[in-house]
Amino acid sequence: MNRYKRVILAMVALAAMSAAIAARPQSAVTVQAVPDLPAGFIMGADVSTLDQVEHAGGKFYNEDGLAQDALAILKHDGVNWIRLRLWHTPVNPADVVVNGKTLSHKGDPVGGGNNDLATTVRLAQRAKALGLKVLLDIHYSDFWADPEKQTKPAAWQDLHGAALQQAVYQYTAKVMQTLEDAHATPDMVQVGNELNGGMLWPDGKTWREAKDAFIGGDDGFVALMKQGIAAIRANDQQHGNRHTPIAVHLANGTSNELYRRVFDLFTRNQVDYDIIGLSYYPYLHGGIEDLRTNMDDIAFRYRKPVAVLEVSYAWTLDNGDNFANIFGPESQKVIGYKATVQGQASLIRDVIDAVNKVPAQRGLGLFYWEPAWLPVAGAGWRTGEGNGWDNQTLFDFSGHALPSLAVFRRVREPARADDAPKLLAPNPLPLTAWAGENWVPPSTLRLPFSDDAERPVYIDWADVPTAKLAQVGQFKLTGDVSGQPPIIALVNVVPRRNQFVDPGFESGTLDGWVITGDKGVVSNERNPGNAHSGQQSLHYWLGQPFSATVSHTFSKLQPGNYVFKAWSAGGGGEKALTLFAKDCGGPTRSAAMSNNGWQQWHQFAVTGIKVTGDQCTVGIQIDGQTGNWGNVDDLDFSREDAS
Repeated sequence: MNRYKRVILAMVALAAMSAAIAARPQSAVTVQAVPDLPAGFIMGADVSTLDQVEHAGGKFYNEDGLAQDALAILKHDGVNWIRLRLWHTPVNPADVVVNGKTLSHKGDPVGGGNNDLATTVRLAQRAKALGLKVLLDIHYSDFWADPEKQTKPAAWQDLHGAALQQAVYQYTAKVMQTLEDAHATPDMVQVGNELNGGMLWPDGKTWREAKDAFIGGDDGFVALMKQGIAAIRANDQQHGNRHTPIAVHLANGTSNELYRRVFDLFTRNQVDYDIIGLSYYPYLHGGIEDLRTNMDDIAFRYRKPVAVLEVSYAWTLDNGDNFANIFGPESQKVIGYKATVQGQASLIRDVIDAVNKVPAQRGLGLFYWEPAWLPVAGAGWRTGEGNGWDNQTLFDFSGHALPSLAVFRRVREPARADDAPKLLAPNPLPLTAWAGENWVPPSTLRLPFSDDAERPVYIDWADVPTAKLAQVGQFKLTGDVSGQPPIIALVNVVPRRNQFVDPGFESGTLDGWVITGDKGVVSNERNPGNAHSGQQSLHYWLGQPFSATVSHTFSKLQPGNYVFKAWSAGGGGEKALTLFAKDCGGPTRSAAMSNNGWQQWHQFAVTGIKVTGDQCTVGIQIDGQTGNWGNVDDLDFSREDAS
């Protein structure tokens, strides 16, 4: 090759590299160091779709824009563990037809990674070759297993009781031995995936739906878990009497009630496990402080280490294909981290910090869920569909590593003053007080910072001038924040219109509400994925037919015409769901409500409520069938004729 040709080829290569780098999101990210991180802290990534993405043509590029193996890129940026899911026989048991269109045929691979044992072995061998540790996530299903579905493998559909338990043991033993023979022995094993309601339904299902003729309940769940665990322990004894850590994994990582229910059950039945695993999707599960509270409690209560086995966040609101994304514009409002590369990096950093601060060094680490799931044709949720996760990866749509990927490495770097995020609170900060009522400014507010994140800020306010609350108007109030400039608030004193003091149930209680009928049906639920706004909502559910009324009585009202409004969403199917107002002096008024799906919110209203005295009772009547569930939020009871 002559010199001229070499120069031309070099110029072409340089131009191609420059174009590749230019295609990447170039925003620099700020990453605050996490102090006192143990050397073995898990910085994990679930790459279960990687094999299918690569076979579909997906390519990966490092921070310099050069093509490189995805696992090598992850390792360079601080990832030290890989998580791999395993499905029993991931082929369609029948044709898949959606809206009259056949997406794939019986016997075709299911998609979503096609995570059979051979695929899992290939990925595990690649990880081991790079010195990465491996967490094996056994789903005990042919396809996705999660809180809403734990479908038995087709090969086990007719097995029950001891026969099903034996199948679990033999299958788990075979999996472990196969990986052993391939020199890809897992360093941790997860028995089941997101086991909120058990596994291998209906034999290991712990909650009943109307369609269920039979469920195995808690006893069935425990028996199946013990068989999977026993097979792993037996394999350990056969290979040097080692001890492979076993994780039990639940979703909804902020729900302390859920974790206590399941792990209290395991404690009573002496289930042999080592690690409590959590899923934490902040746009569904709420703030990091809620995650921290739950982790601290369960680590202390059960004397077990904890690990976040699934976490992710969006780096953009754009869509890499024509398939709707899980994370949309409203999602970033739940927790306040922006859907940017910087916001993604800040979220990951703050979760690392929260896990690391679990007392007694019981916070093991975290796994980022599917950072390499590129939106390439042929690598969707299932065969024939697209990818609803492409804006939550740690690579851009064309496979270039995002700056946020380096967070796993950068949190270990020496702290720099410039990396500390700065408070960006509005100046002045608007607050609202009610004329003629006692008012205390909020001691904690979620406020924006310079790293595209909103965080709880603790504020020491000056004394509130009582005279300023006596009438409509405005006044300024100063608050001190540790490590940040003082905050100035402009307090607007206005007449109260909505008579509910806690219309969104954000207090976390049902104080002031009266529940009659099946009282256990109704609760104040902390789950932003089920709330119309904020973190909390009124929730109802029962695993059998039920009837309940929840009501609130107002006193010291001004006579007049009122309206009662409420937002509602849920699974639907109730015999009756009614909003009502009674004992107001005029006739009882009501309005029918109806639900048609999760996060499908509708506002209902009872109008023309005539209050002739000073009292009125409003509420919701629920006449439910087995498994009916729903949420009610953002209530409003106001004068229609008020100015």
